[in-house]
Amino acid sequence: MLRENFIRMQLRLFKPFAAAMSLKTAREGQDKLGLLMTSLQKKKVINQNIHFDSFEGALITPKDILRDGILLYLHGGGYTCGDLAYAKGFGATLAARLGIRVLCPAYRLAPEAPFPAAVEDALAAYRYLLAEGYPPSEILVCGESAGGGLVFSLCLKLREIGLAMPAGIIAISPWTDLTLSGSTYAANADADPSLTRSRLRFFADCYIHGTPNGISDNNLDQEMKKNPLASPLFGDLSRLPPALILAGGDEILLDDTRRMQGALRAAGGVSRIIVREGMWHSYLLYPIRSSQKD
Repeated sequence: MLRENFIRMQLRLFKPFAAAMSLKTAREGQDKLGLLMTSLQKKKVINQNIHFDSFEGALITPKDILRDGILLYLHGGGYTCGDLAYAKGFGATLAARLGIRVLCPAYRLAPEAPFPAAVEDALAAYRYLLAEGYPPSEILVCGESAGGGLVFSLCLKLREIGLAMPAGIIAISPWTDLTLSGSTYAANADADPSLTRSRLRFFADCYIHGTPNGISDNNLDQEMKKNPLASPLFGDLSRLPPALILAGGDEILLDDTRRMQGALRAAGGVSRIIVREGMWHSYLLYPIRSSQKD
């Protein structure tokens, strides 16, 4: 286990570089992180690559299976970063920690494959599990950051087309509002050791418009980003599966978590929120003692 203060210091030192780096460099860095996480779990899991029509994926099986069913894990990266190496890295972490099989699709990335490509690929991965014989009652969907928003978008899509919902949702530091309207974008700007509003705006433009420059009509831009399949916070959240939402108290996306929790409950849903004070974005996936408590 690594010390919490050490991780925070490293994230803070890297923050200005991450905010300014090219997409190519960001992708390379995120994929190297995935390789590192995979190496840490290599003795605990077995990896099997799976080819889909438009993307690659992997089935990760823990050597010590503790739970029935399967977890569909949708990775983060602002919809622009994270290849199969990254998906497998955190997928392996979840499989080893929870003792459950994990399917981790490396869905297509923006700006090359903008919205709704990620939703389409998440749906294809879910259909694959159904075809493999997993009943919805044995499927959990889990994602962090952009993937945390994507799990809600997937469920909205499933309801739209009449497919049965998974048993539950686990969303880690979910990005649910691509308009970036939450108050903690400003309130936590200094406390957050890793994320910046400008970087998330860059990601949102890449995903929605297929370009980092957005569009000239700001009103139209906001309306496009309010599409519920892109920003599930603005959707009809009734009749969704029970949801567990986790976030760090210092992250700028904290309001995306709190507002999503409020919207789910207002729609009659069952949900639980855990906010770990003093922690950062997606802290749960880092190998630190604090993350083991949740």
